[in-house]
Amino acid sequence: MEYVSPEGLRIDGRRPMEMRKLQAEIGVVAKADGSAVFEMGNTKVIAAVYGPREVQNRSQQLSDQALVRCEYSMANFSTGDRMRKPKGDRRSTEISLVIRQTMEACILTQLMPRSQIDIYVQVLQADGGTRSACINAATLALADAGIPMRDFVTSCSAGYLNSTPLLDLNYVEDSAGGPDVTVGILPKLDKVTLLQMDAKLPLDIFENVMQLAVEGCKAIADYIREVLSENTKQLEYRRGL
Repeated sequence: MEYVSPEGLRIDGRRPMEMRKLQAEIGVVAKADGSAVFEMGNTKVIAAVYGPREVQNRSQQLSDQALVRCEYSMANFSTGDRMRKPKGDRRSTEISLVIRQTMEACILTQLMPRSQIDIYVQVLQADGGTRSACINAATLALADAGIPMRDFVTSCSAGYLNSTPLLDLNYVEDSAGGPDVTVGILPKLDKVTLLQMDAKLPLDIFENVMQLAVEGCKAIADYIREVLSENTKQLEYRRGL
């Protein structure tokens, strides 16, 4: 199958280095301390954050830092096939761990010892790049909850199909079996917090694909700053500041 046309266009009409449309909204779950919806094209994710609060299981309490917990799930209606996925399946457990470790890299956990922060992420619509969308939604939800962070974590994927590096893969491109790289970065600190790759790539091509994913992360960081800035302006307006 041809994933990039001779004119240099992808299946959905984007250029190889073009991202899907980003959309986000903060404060979507009233009972949560922080929440956000994040959309990358047709992929739509909701995240809710509770905490810092008292540790529910005392045996897990950490005396020098906060305990971060994460639960990832996919809504049964999120994909085209209607198979019911058992709760706690291996993929969900693995992605929950990936998101938790990525978010721990940015949360200043040492400022909140003996407390617990819960991050719940659910995929409402899946069209490729769900892992990245979950991390971006969790970042916004943490910011909304006022959790102190070193920097935002933003995530984006890039792949290599038809001898062309492609930014922000959709489901059809992701399912093509080509190599794809998911990257998470702290943009201000210029540090990588997540790097996952599911196929081998020659080093020179890998560097190009990874650099493309990092550029995507930086673009998402700019967008997240815009969303938070707009949200702050709205809060100030409501309070008459």
